[in-house]
Amino acid sequence: MILHTFKKETKELWRDGRVRIAFIIVLLLTAVAVIISTKHYNTVNEQYIEASANEREVWDNQGEKNPHSAAHYGTYAFKPKYPLSLIDHGVDKYTGTSIFLEAHRRNEAQFIAASDQTGLARFGDLTPDFILLFIIPLLLILIAYNSITKEKESGTLTLLNSQGAVGWKIVSGKWLAIFLPVLVLLAVLFLITGLLLSNLHDFGVFSWRSLWTLFLTYLIYYAIFINLVLIISASVHKSGIALVLSLSFWILICLVLPKAASNIAEYSYPYPTRQEFSANVTNDKKQGLDGHNPWSEAAKELEKETLKEYGVDSLSQLPFNYDGYRMQKGEEHEAEIYAKHYAYLKTQYVNQSGIYQKLAAISPYLPTRFLSMAIAKTDYNTHWDFSDAAENYRIESQKFLNDHFAKESKYGDWSFKADADFWKQMPKFEYELPSLSETIETNTSSVIIMIVWLAGSFTLLFFTTKSL
Repeated sequence: MILHTFKKETKELWRDGRVRIAFIIVLLLTAVAVIISTKHYNTVNEQYIEASANEREVWDNQGEKNPHSAAHYGTYAFKPKYPLSLIDHGVDKYTGTSIFLEAHRRNEAQFIAASDQTGLARFGDLTPDFILLFIIPLLLILIAYNSITKEKESGTLTLLNSQGAVGWKIVSGKWLAIFLPVLVLLAVLFLITGLLLSNLHDFGVFSWRSLWTLFLTYLIYYAIFINLVLIISASVHKSGIALVLSLSFWILICLVLPKAASNIAEYSYPYPTRQEFSANVTNDKKQGLDGHNPWSEAAKELEKETLKEYGVDSLSQLPFNYDGYRMQKGEEHEAEIYAKHYAYLKTQYVNQSGIYQKLAAISPYLPTRFLSMAIAKTDYNTHWDFSDAAENYRIESQKFLNDHFAKESKYGDWSFKADADFWKQMPKFEYELPSLSETIETNTSSVIIMIVWLAGSFTLLFFTTKSL
């Protein structure tokens, strides 16, 4: 029965001109989206490679200079673009592409792509993830909305029942007929994308394992969607009603609930404004050690502790330049302040993510979206990880410069200059992205929610169609 139903439904779908046209449109849209994304991806990576090389060359060729002056001169940490971001752009255009690393200050990522776009960008971009998350579910609705209602309207279902047909077997055949073309379409798209990405050179580390994990994520998403549309089709008697309800469901879970989740999360756990954040950091800095102010109470206390620790009577007797030592201690104090305030931002982010996870229980779109961005390395977790890596590099580089100033010069000698070749000794900034296993572990809740949605929708579909 399942095989016969599958063959019959497959023939009907193939003969239906609407379905053929819809598939062609989806293929064309996907091809255009991939071409646009590939061009954007290559452009961004070429800019990344060029900017990284140029910035390092500028740093290495500063000439003779005081190390602390070089620390204020600063350098940039550039955020790399990863191959799977071609499929899912995620939040990349909202998070910035580079971070300026300088003394005494932790800066946010800048050069945000979204800020350079016109108001038309509010309508969204044609990207592969847009087609995968929004358009293909619409295609599934077009294919499946009348799968069962047409049998009721034509009386075929009554005839099948009189011959002893089992409802869930009929629906299983229909389910396979709907799922198979989407499976083939998705497999072809991902295979072509994989071949394309695996042949790109010097543009990030490509992983087939990550690609097929992303493929599996979308397959589960579509299986859930098919189940829900068939449940609607089995629960009503008119195809028109089934279509309206299916489209309403698509609007609810793909458009309304994600926006509502965003508003609820932002209202429940708001971030401080940029002015509030800067004011809080500045106030904390005033309470502690300022490396540039040797007359402050904190600086005098540090001076006493240092003299006592080394058993000398004056700063000039120390085996290093105390000015550089104090600068480094000031950097460490300021780094702790920034760590404290950025930890609060991360806490708010985690709390907001908790709101999203709770609402994901009523929308399969949300866990799919989170997993897709995470696997493609275009989510907020990856951005936070990059930001922390840049900050750690900033702290280490400041220590590298201040220690050189302290060890190679005498107390009060602010005219000291490092050799022109010294700058090349500072390690380059290198960022290693989280592995796939780490990503899955971080997003375990989304994985569990998707599995629950899949099992729950199959169970509900079985009991809904059992008595057909």
